[in-house]
Amino acid sequence: RLQTQWPFDRLLSHQETGNAVSYRRDRNVRSWADGSGVAWKEFPQHGVFRGLTERDGWAARWRRRMDEPVTEVPARLRSPTGTFDVERRLEPVAKPHKLRQMGGESSGQTVLEQFLSDRGQHYAARMSSPVTAHDACSRLSPYLAWGNLSMRQVYQATEARAAEVRGASPRPPHWLKSLAAFGKRLRWHCHFIQKLEDQPSIEHQNMHRACDGLREDDFNEEFFGAWKAGRTGYPMVDACMRALREQKWINFRMRAMLVSFASYHLWLDWRPTSRWLARHFLDYEPGIHYSQFQMQSGTTGINTLRIYSPAKQVLDQDPEGEFIHRWCPELAPLTGKQLANPELLDAATQRRSGVRLGEHYPAPLVDHARATRAARKRIVEVRKTEAAREESKEVLRRHGSRKRSA
Repeated sequence: RLQTQWPFDRLLSHQETGNAVSYRRDRNVRSWADGSGVAWKEFPQHGVFRGLTERDGWAARWRRRMDEPVTEVPARLRSPTGTFDVERRLEPVAKPHKLRQMGGESSGQTVLEQFLSDRGQHYAARMSSPVTAHDACSRLSPYLAWGNLSMRQVYQATEARAAEVRGASPRPPHWLKSLAAFGKRLRWHCHFIQKLEDQPSIEHQNMHRACDGLREDDFNEEFFGAWKAGRTGYPMVDACMRALREQKWINFRMRAMLVSFASYHLWLDWRPTSRWLARHFLDYEPGIHYSQFQMQSGTTGINTLRIYSPAKQVLDQDPEGEFIHRWCPELAPLTGKQLANPELLDAATQRRSGVRLGEHYPAPLVDHARATRAARKRIVEVRKTEAAREESKEVLRRHGSRKRSA
């Protein structure tokens, strides 16, 4: 329709490493362009490389691409005249949500400048706790996911800030450590997207195929519903899920805990849980999402099993119960230590506090020790077979993070 109205022989777009539906769309566009005599050129928007056959040297290639000059904004654009009717499929949001980030390039630039000038000073120390992460984290992920900012812009601004800090006298405290930690995560951003680029099937299939059949037949809809609603009986899990549903964002450590809890404690297959979370993350990025989901679920075959203890996360990340009290107000009478293991409260304490398990707040869906022990045993049994070990070598060769040759 576009070519009929405004004839053209060149089509320019960004490369996208997206869901299977966008991959099929790209192949259809390629077929149409070839058949219509249109030269289609796609420009890379991240440090992700098409047609990669091996990971050796990936880090150096990423750095070279990030060091290339940022393309200047054109002074003016020549637009076609007339109108082009499109089918509207999205209803406009009536009113901006006070807890959610606003989109747009100017908003992204403001968030980047605030992070590098002020908020990022304690990034390394405060990014893990949901109490402090809301402000200490960069909050740039939605702007990268939606294309409001480019990875090269963020990387070069971060490098410039690090050089400024190194040259300052006296040198401001904490900044270099925090900028180094943030710089690593910029590389990890592209590293994980590269996995989906190299193997699109990981959106739907286990990266380590020896895990096929591990959880699929044991899916518990009741557990799934409680996890989605923030009604599992584990305060840190429930607070994080409720905060996510409202804000559409939660910090990385708490995301990992939510996935770990669903995958190990509740033994839920990662496909339904990943799709549900994808719809709730404002910064949903398919390559990061599915690569991380499989890693946190133990289906890559090459990563250490990361089974989070929700009780430990309370004691480590929210010892005063500040975050939990905000999102689970029914637990406000309980202290931080009580929030770590509310199931241990005796009847007198429950009566005195006014928090009765099973009435005001749900009892735990599962026992932490028993559930995680069973999960670990089942995954280890799969991994120790000779066939599984051989497949792990191939996964590592294809997707492993390394600076030296495999």
